[in-house]
Amino acid sequence: MMSTRSWPFDPALPRRDHGFFGPESPSWKVWTHPTALIGFQRAVTLEHFDPMLTAAVADADGIYTDPRGRLDGTLSYFLVVAVGDSRTAIETSELLMRVHARATGIEPISGQRYAANDPDSQLWIHVTGWHSVLKAYEMFGPGPLSPEDEDRYWAECVVAAELQTCSPADVPASRRAVREYFEQVRPRLCTSERARRGMHYLLRTEGGRGRWPLWATSRMLAPATLATLPRWMRALGGFDQPAALDRAVVPAARAVVRATRSPAAMQTVLGGTLPMTRSVLRWHFANPVAEIAATVTPAEARERLRSEG
Repeated sequence: MMSTRSWPFDPALPRRDHGFFGPESPSWKVWTHPTALIGFQRAVTLEHFDPMLTAAVADADGIYTDPRGRLDGTLSYFLVVAVGDSRTAIETSELLMRVHARATGIEPISGQRYAANDPDSQLWIHVTGWHSVLKAYEMFGPGPLSPEDEDRYWAECVVAAELQTCSPADVPASRRAVREYFEQVRPRLCTSERARRGMHYLLRTEGGRGRWPLWATSRMLAPATLATLPRWMRALGGFDQPAALDRAVVPAARAVVRATRSPAAMQTVLGGTLPMTRSVLRWHFANPVAEIAATVTPAEARERLRSEG
């Protein structure tokens, strides 16, 4: 988890460039839509199907002691990579990898050693994140992207993976490839007592001092999040939701999404729950013009940082 003291993002600075994707990209469109909150809850829940990630999350204990901080740090990272300028995205990713490098231990069921920076686990995080946010956009937002935009979205997903430890060559680059990836990894996915505790906690976070906005938001999102899950994921995770609620929640969630579509409304929703994410989103909408109106690759961004010292 990143704290605001160590976070490289500075909302007072202007946008240096258009980052990796730019204002016409489907990534900017999808990741700044209100549906991204539903997709994010889906993604952090599904992360627990990876037993190594479950062990890392459980040993850190952060989602229970500081759920807002842990979730805020994760979503703000994804958002910075998608819409931030290249320097901030690179610095944020390098900080996150340093933090994750300390997260190692033993997965108690298999007895194998886990590492939060393990490429396979990082790939699962990355794919479930980008897939879940698009899934929520399609179900509760404007609907499917055009074929051209969808191709570009998955190409941008591959680029974003360059900021993590997984190999971009392993990242599925189409909807069909995502399905094949899920089928490939499905045999090693599993749950445990700790995994189910984590998943259900993230769907309906407990209240307490400073947690009531997150308590309310998580419970509002949970029915919509569960409605996006295929049957095999529900069975594996122990998620029980009637089909009638699945059907009813879609128009209800769409209405809420429409009501919160404006930048001001989105920032209001995030204000009490995810302040770091709100800060990134506010900066994004306040800085549509970049000092350098161009995109760069992660490799070019790293080289620029090296040359600047």
